[in-house]
Amino acid sequence: MMPLQLFKCLSDNTRLQSVLLISHFEEACVCDLIAALELDQPKVSRHLAELRRCGILQDERRGKWVYYRLHQDLPGWALDVIRLAADNNRSYFSTAIDKLHQYRQQGPGCQ
Repeated sequence: MMPLQLFKCLSDNTRLQSVLLISHFEEACVCDLIAALELDQPKVSRHLAELRRCGILQDERRGKWVYYRLHQDLPGWALDVIRLAADNNRSYFSTAIDKLHQYRQQGPGCQ
């Protein structure tokens, strides 16, 4: 992966927040991201599909749910960029973190 590809793929607010949330929580399903970002399912799914095409995320089906995590083949420098951005910019996506925590506390969510 070249730096330009990574940054182009993350240049959308929804995609960037999704990746930062997934990095923070280690994995998330579509319903987690719908709750955290307060967006509809088609929009979230469309952005997750783009992040898969970019090679940033990988997915795993568990029953009827699909879970996303950072791709295992991401170069170390790309993982570092994502993790540093998540660790040092919590204010950028703290509302989404709080909403996801609340959503998960309400019940089984994507279970």
